Amino acid sequence: MRWVALLVGAACIVMGRRGAAQGGGVGARETREGREGAGRVTGRVAILEKDNRPSRDLGTAVVYLEGVTPPTPPTAATPAPGVHRVSVDVAINDKEFVPRVVVVPVGSTVRFLNHDPFDHNVFSASDVNPFDLGQYGRGEARAWTFAGPGLTRVFCNVHPRMVMFVQVMAGRYFAQPDADGSFEIADVPPGRYVLHVWHERSPQVTQEVRVTTSGASGIELQLDARGFHWVPHKNKYGKDYPTNAGRERY
Repeated sequence: MRWVALLVGAACIVMGRRGAAQGGGVGARETREGREGAGRVTGRVAILEKDNRPSRDLGTAVVYLEGVTPPTPPTAATPAPGVHRVSVDVAINDKEFVPRVVVVPVGSTVRFLNHDPFDHNVFSASDVNPFDLGQYGRGEARAWTFAGPGLTRVFCNVHPRMVMFVQVMAGRYFAQPDADGSFEIADVPPGRYVLHVWHERSPQVTQEVRVTTSGASGIELQLDARGFHWVPHKNKYGKDYPTNAGRERY
């Protein structure tokens, strides 16, 4: 069953990155003339590691631009222009979320499919997207629509080591890097932006970027994960997990 879950996770990653490379989708109302003046923002993300070890999870970073702000804050009911809701599947396999990081436009739905032979309880205590899907077993799936932009940390109330991240984007200019850290955000109108790069093991880094009709290239972004350490979180009741949680047979 593990290979099925991994295939599902891989499909999610491919879909997410293709959507990101296209700037989260282009609305039918946009004209070809309007897009001809847009450029590509390209660069590379690197992570400083302890003992100069190579980074094996560069592809879980999230790169996004801020600067094109809609008149009113986007919501699930009224997303920003050019932003299209998507549906993404996340597999739960061997007490892991696959993929671990998902990037979706505001108003999108994420479905959590349990492939393990025991129960899970997916939840988030996030300020912007709190939810509790309850306990459910093998072969079942439950979903949540993310109505507010921002980072949502997702956990399991049964297994404390289970964690994933849903980055809910207000705009459509975002991407996840390839395994080598290279990234591309397409169809970006000329202007000044703040480029953000997020990774779960590093403080966020920002850089001002000027995009012309030729785009912006050669951007180097360096994160620092040398000070990262695991911090236990609370369960959905705001209490500590039992001391044997995560070490049981299921």
